[in-house]
Amino acid sequence: MTTEIKTYPIVENVINLFGDWLQHQREMRELRDMNSGDFARIARDLCVSPAELDAVVRQGPHASDELPRLLKVLGIDEATLSRTQPVLQRDMVRVCSACERKALCNHDLDAGTLAQRYDEYCPNTAAIDELGQKA
Repeated sequence: MTTEIKTYPIVENVINLFGDWLQHQREMRELRDMNSGDFARIARDLCVSPAELDAVVRQGPHASDELPRLLKVLGIDEATLSRTQPVLQRDMVRVCSACERKALCNHDLDAGTLAQRYDEYCPNTAAIDELGQKA
């Protein structure tokens, strides 16, 4: 006798979102408990200011999920970029995580129109143009 397990995708998504939120809260608590010297050293190692690092961390772990998708659409290999121009790649992640046009970016990604429209609103357009000139 086999039992069929009923799934509820909406409930599962809500549970996953809540779990992600809890994890982010734990991470934020760890940062608040960290002394300012350690935090400043981490920021310096990442070539950002402590304020920039704080802003990026507050955005959460998925704040720059659009960037790898954008790079792929544009035919830019993220692994190569990370290896050959790590400072530029880190800056692009920072800029993406602070972007206020995420909804439009995700819409264009889903619609398959990002390659044609990103330069109208993407704050990483200048960095992407620079990559094109170096290619």
